[in-house]
Amino acid sequence: MKNAVIFDMDGVIAHTNPYHSMAFREFFKKRELYPTDAEFAQHMFGKSNSYILSHFLGRPVTGAEFTAMEEEKEGLFREIYADHVRDITGFLPFLSALKQAGFKTGVATSAPRANLDLIMGKLGFEPLMESIMASENVTRHKPDPEVYLKSAMNLGIDPGRCVVFEDSFSGISAALNAGMKVVGVLSSHTREELPPCDHYITDYTEIGPQDILKITAQ
Repeated sequence: MKNAVIFDMDGVIAHTNPYHSMAFREFFKKRELYPTDAEFAQHMFGKSNSYILSHFLGRPVTGAEFTAMEEEKEGLFREIYADHVRDITGFLPFLSALKQAGFKTGVATSAPRANLDLIMGKLGFEPLMESIMASENVTRHKPDPEVYLKSAMNLGIDPGRCVVFEDSFSGISAALNAGMKVVGVLSSHTREELPPCDHYITDYTEIGPQDILKITAQ
């Protein structure tokens, strides 16, 4: 029976969070706002841009204003990050090993497709993914399970046979809400700061296809 592995992107495929912080700092500085590291940790990592902008600006940000602000911030991010793209240690060899072992694979991010295209373009893993989902493909963001349920549908795999790699509270919650197994990637948070996962890693040198089979069998 087929199994699938689905990856979030930020903090799971690549170490983007420090660069998102830089982009948001630049964005907010123009508006004379100076969030602390603690505020970012609580209200940025794993959150949608809609939530982040509304939280830090202290009012709802919607419609054309939201679109313009999101484009400004994400444009800053891509500018800052373009020369720094690298995978989390061992990701690309792990992905190759999964494909050799016959797993279906997908990526499911809350980030805009342009960010995903930048990272896929630099790391070259797009041909290995049978499902590619970005923020434009869903109407409800994590912790809602929509992006993971749609990914399972794209892959033609039952949600109960999907293992998700996630690093944030809202992302792990989304995968659990979809009825999937979860590997917590400890790139942005400690184990204690996250919902309980089926397995944890700090990078991909600590896991192989056999471990995924054990997790799906639990």
